Amino acid sequence: MKKLILSSVAAAAMVAAFAQSGAQSAEVTLRMHNFIPPVANPAKHFLIPWANKVEAASKGRIKIQHFWTMALGGTPPQLVTQVKDGVVDITFTLPGYTAGRFPKTEVFELPFIHTTTLATTAAIQDFQDKHLQDEWSAYHVLMLNNHSGALIQTKKPVLKMSDLKNMKIRTATRSGGLFLKSMGAVPVGAPLPKIPQLLSKGVIDGALLPFEIAPAVKMQDLVSHFSILAGKQPRLNTSVFSFLMNPDSYKKLPTDLKRVIDGLSGRNISAAAAQTWTDIEIPGRKVMASKSKNKFHVIPPSEVAKMREAAKPAIAQWLKAMKGRGINGQVLLDDARAMVAKYTK
Repeated sequence: MKKLILSSVAAAAMVAAFAQSGAQSAEVTLRMHNFIPPVANPAKHFLIPWANKVEAASKGRIKIQHFWTMALGGTPPQLVTQVKDGVVDITFTLPGYTAGRFPKTEVFELPFIHTTTLATTAAIQDFQDKHLQDEWSAYHVLMLNNHSGALIQTKKPVLKMSDLKNMKIRTATRSGGLFLKSMGAVPVGAPLPKIPQLLSKGVIDGALLPFEIAPAVKMQDLVSHFSILAGKQPRLNTSVFSFLMNPDSYKKLPTDLKRVIDGLSGRNISAAAAQTWTDIEIPGRKVMASKSKNKFHVIPPSEVAKMREAAKPAIAQWLKAMKGRGINGQVLLDDARAMVAKYTK
């Protein structure tokens, strides 16, 4: 089945490659495959501008072909395998879609680790250098970063922790699932494109999402209540993004074109990426507010304290899972907290 899927994707890639005008004139054509639509904020404000910069810096010698919303086949969880196996050259996806495959990276998705997009993204760069080289050794990592943090987006209001009891909430990550369960909710793991269908059919009551991506799945129409937390950490957690390149696709590049990619990777772009994700929260929230039915809530400090306490077993469960894999999770957790604190103003 795996070979069949990969063969189908490869065939689709070949057909699409020949269909792309201008692709033949470039010295190198790199196929970028991801799960989001081109109208989504991360596409408009990060992926497309990044590709344009690569093409400009290479003076047209590199061509980036965009394949949106899984156009080359497969499912979002398969993207990391597609890029590792060379079925595609570049992908932008969430490690959390493949729970347990990148266990050390998950630490930043635990509740109450994340503070701000800028701080957490900067911390991830330090953490990657210290702890993640082995975990991502099968990939050429262009960047690991995170979004502005998830808030609770639901059909019914969530004003206190007990309001979450028995609510079915979609989450993108295993860590988010641990947190939701500790709050008394029922976590439902699903990729972003599945959210509208799940909400429409009543399979879920809401989702953990940032504002920036919410318009892409019509949350302004599907839910009515948006809850953040009082205090210095208004978002429950964040999700880590992986911007990845096939290592052989990178190795085949001439030295000067490798420098083009290097100049638009890692720390060279992480701060700008963090600012981008900070900025795109604003138009995303405006879309949610454009519907008069939609209400915005701040869960009060007393309830946030309860949520912090309730989240401790979820963190303990993650630590236990790390121990079972021979990983010192406490060291990772302590370093992640310290690194985020270092950059938090």
